[in-house]
Parts: sequence; C-alpha cells; structure tokens
Amino acid sequence: MLAGAALLTSTACGAGSAETGGGAGGGKPAVVAAFYPLQWLSEQVGGPDAAVSVLTAPGVEPHDLELGAHQMAELGDASLIVYIKGVQPAVDEAVDADKAFDAATAVKTLPAGHEEAGHDEAGHEGEAEEHDHEVSYDPHLWLDPARLATVATRLGERLAAADPAHAQGYKDRAATTAASLGALDKEFTQGLASCRSRTLVTAHEAFGYLADRYRLKQVGITLDPDAEPSPARLAEVARLAKTEKVTTVFTESLVNPKVAQVLASEVGARTAVLDPLESKPSGDYLSAMRANLTTLRTALGCGA
Repeated sequence: MLAGAALLTSTACGAGSAETGGGAGGGKPAVVAAFYPLQWLSEQVGGPDAAVSVLTAPGVEPHDLELGAHQMAELGDASLIVYIKGVQPAVDEAVDADKAFDAATAVKTLPAGHEEAGHDEAGHEGEAEEHDHEVSYDPHLWLDPARLATVATRLGERLAAADPAHAQGYKDRAATTAASLGALDKEFTQGLASCRSRTLVTAHEAFGYLADRYRLKQVGITLDPDAEPSPARLAEVARLAKTEKVTTVFTESLVNPKVAQVLASEVGARTAVLDPLESKPSGDYLSAMRANLTTLRTALGCGA
C-alpha cells in the first residue's frame, strides 16, 4: 500500500515561474528577497527606507523557481539580495556575491538528512547528507524564530552599510523585529514544554530547525519535496510512527498530501497541515507560526 503511494507523490506547484512584488522607487535602495520569509523579514527591517520585492510569487513552491528576464533585471539593479543558498538553484546561480546576503551565513546551520532533529544548538549529532542543490545543510532556518532573530540583526547591519543615511532606522527596526521573534520563541518554548508526544512525522523534512529548537523529533517522509520516497523509506517511517504511537502525520499546502494520507491511514493516524512558510500565508509570518503552534499543541497533546 505504501510502496504504491510513493508513485503518487508530486508537488502542487506550477512551472516554477514567479511574479515580483513591486520594484524600487523614490531613490530607495532596492532589496530583492528570494521568497516569502525573507520578504517578510526584509520588509520589517527595511521599513519605509527600502523598496522590497520578492522573486517567488505566492503559491509557487520556492524550490521550483525559474527566473524570467524581469527578475534577472531586478537582481541586476538590486542594492541587496536576501536569499538562502540551497533553496533555489536558479537564484544561487544568478546572485552577485558582492551585493548578496545569504541568511544561512548568519546562524549555526543543521545538517541535512533524516537524523538532523532533536538536539540543542550546542551539540548536533549525525552526519550531514547531501541536500538539494549541492548544499549539505538544511536551509529551512526561518522555522526557528531564535535563528531568524539573529538574521534580522545581521540584515539590519547590511542595510545600514548599504544605505548609511538611514542606518539608525534599519538598526532600530532590526532590534524591534528581533524582539518580536524572541517573544514568539518564548511562546513556542512554553507551548511545547509538556507534550504527550514529541515526534513529528512530516511529508517533507522542512521542520528540522523547529524540532531542534523545541526538543522535538522530526521523522520526514522525504528530504526533497519534489522527490518520490522509496518504499524502504515509507516502511521505515511507518514502523517509527507505530512504535512511537504517532497520532498525526503533517502535510503541507504546496505538496501533494496523497502519500502522507496513505501513511496516516496505514498507521491509524490523522493528518493536519503544518505550514513550512515557503510561500505567503493568509496572514503574515508571525500569525502563521502561531497557527503552527496551535496545530502542534493539538497534535502532540501538549498541556496548558
């Protein structure tokens, strides 16, 4: 049953082309963000002093982005490009290193692979496996609010250097954003402190940073959302889910849920959507993360 389901895996994205979110204007420095979480962060820190645009349109899976002529022109005209190497190969190839800010360089990253979660930042275990696009670390760092707060601070410094006339404004907004993310981090720490289960079975291994930060264990069906899981991997996840009495298998809005649904049926679990925030949610980053917390608390049986 599980082996047959593997053949049904596919992403719910289009051809990968994207729209932009508005260009620079009024002489403001043009900040080009690669996809939604970095757009949100750039808008918070840039405020009224920067013109922020985004390369990946809402509803498009970021990994599948293809750059058109207009987007290439935006990258060429940008004062700063905010991206994470390893998420989008088209962006990795197109960025000018002299005006690019790779958010992954601001924080301690986790290795990619099935054993990445469940350890604190002081001591990660397990060997790194080769991840998408020739990067050996997990790039989904925005799902840890504490790490994203560090990125906000560094982004403020980069914007201040690029636009000295408004340096203090960037630094002040970066501090405010980092404080908001710190408050979110406390909500997650408290909300996930006492749970009946600490195992996340996910369709796509996007939640390693969240698991690492809050001492959960991620068990992902696939490392790459575009890949089909092997029958052996599906059998392994099913065995772990049964052993650990998992009640929920988490799916994503941009990834076909069929395999996760079949797995859930096989192990006697239900499914719930956990948003990896790779695309713009109905609200914003903070509200979507709080919705994720509510989903997690229900699924994992967390106390008050």
